[in-house]
Amino acid sequence: MQQMIYIEDLKAWQKEFAFSIDIPIRFSETDMFGHVNNTSAFIYFEEARIEFMKHKGLFTQIKDPETVPVVADIQCDYHEPIYFGEIIKLYVKANSVGNSSMDLHYMALKENGNLCLTGRGRMVNVDPQTGKPQEITEDVKQKLLENN
Repeated sequence: MQQMIYIEDLKAWQKEFAFSIDIPIRFSETDMFGHVNNTSAFIYFEEARIEFMKHKGLFTQIKDPETVPVVADIQCDYHEPIYFGEIIKLYVKANSVGNSSMDLHYMALKENGNLCLTGRGRMVNVDPQTGKPQEITEDVKQKLLENN
């Protein structure tokens, strides 16, 4: 397995995840070779990220929010093909939280426990009116970093 620059110790990194969702793989997400299209991983990350935020009770005000988390960068490493009909368990955690941004990490396991995807992405908290970064409050930082 290749070394991911955002993971120093894979075993220790894996143990830090607490939150996950199950994602059933749909036929429409596969390519002509029968496995999940590479773009689908980013949709899975988004789905897990939204559920993670809901679970933490964060960023739930959809109408006229004061701030919104916006994806600034995102990456994915593919470790094993995923096929239609499989169910993956996709984990997400806040790896670090800064003044106005957070680095989220992702890990997907197949039903047999094999690692199939890893990833990370930076989210920036912005004012929806100005598009400028906004500070993440201490309360939000604590919620993001709680391991539950």
